[in-house]
Amino acid sequence: MKQMLITLAVGLYLTGCASVNVRVDNLPESTAPPSFEQSYVYWWWGLKGEYSVNVREVCKGNDVYQMQAVNSFSDTVISILTLGIYSKRTARVWCEETT
Repeated sequence: MKQMLITLAVGLYLTGCASVNVRVDNLPESTAPPSFEQSYVYWWWGLKGEYSVNVREVCKGNDVYQMQAVNSFSDTVISILTLGIYSKRTARVWCEETT
């Protein structure tokens, strides 16, 4: 029983959260709140549920300077508990502000 709990704890620690971050310049990742954020649900290990974000619509003609796809710790835990049947990922977009 103790070994199983240790294995589970290590597995959860290793899964943690993950993100893919894309910037159009060489500056560090933005810490400002995103202009757009939405979560999307995927089923059956990602086989059902295909989404796209139209950044031109999101930014209403302004330039996009950062995009990010995030898989949080809670998203990973839920995916593990459902054996990959249900998983969630969040898309974030940062638009350049007009002055």
